[in-house]
Amino acid sequence: MPRSSNAVASRARRKRILKAAKGYYGKRKNVYTVAKNVMEKGMTYSYVGRKLKKREYRALWIARINAAVREEGLTYSQFIHKLNEKKIDLNRKILADMAMNEPESFKSLIQSVK
Repeated sequence: MPRSSNAVASRARRKRILKAAKGYYGKRKNVYTVAKNVMEKGMTYSYVGRKLKKREYRALWIARINAAVREEGLTYSQFIHKLNEKKIDLNRKILADMAMNEPESFKSLIQSVK
């Protein structure tokens, strides 16, 4: 019985990797083994990056809220504590957006919490 090579599937697999490595420098874009290693590493970075992005955005929101609240004589932690005491359930993304784009309504929120 002749050996089966399954050339169609293996060519498609190589083609998919090389297509994804398009635009890379040197052998990274056209040598399969190098491109495969680079793509695996890149996929790992993209996976980790999706997790880091969440942390970075939360830190940005907290910094924006803190800056806006300090103008009114509070700190970030005091403000969040008073929001929780008053049972005002707004997340940090919304609070940061209010602080940036609607400062009047954010100041009225701070006054209602004080």
